[in-house]
Amino acid sequence: MTTEHISPIIERKPLSRLAKALYGFAGGVSLLLGVIGIFLPGLPTTPFVLLAAACFAKASPRVHQWMLQHQLLGPMLRNWHEHRSLTRKTKSIAIVSMVLMLSISMWSFSGRLWIQLALLALGAIGAAMVLRIPTRVTKVAPPRN
Repeated sequence: MTTEHISPIIERKPLSRLAKALYGFAGGVSLLLGVIGIFLPGLPTTPFVLLAAACFAKASPRVHQWMLQHQLLGPMLRNWHEHRSLTRKTKSIAIVSMVLMLSISMWSFSGRLWIQLALLALGAIGAAMVLRIPTRVTKVAPPRN
């Protein structure tokens, strides 16, 4: 399977070695956080994987291509590249999981109002970001008679 149609080549000024190193570092940290998020409830996976792919697209086209062809990460990245939107189901799962983890976090910090308010503000920002992403309408098959 080729993924060349996903990453069009755009003429740009070459990045300096320092810029490539910084993008590579940011991509590595983001990918690590995304992989940890697979196993750790409350830590999102998708945003970190998307950020890692964007960083590696600038720092290392070889790693970016590897991510696009990876059996677990590839479908998520190719879906994002193709549609630039989330399904209603994906948004619902994201919001419900954020509310659940936010509730547990706020409960664990009961009696510490400032921390609870900070968590609430960060949760609101996260929810706003998810809701801001366009919603993709999925086609429903007509009922069979």
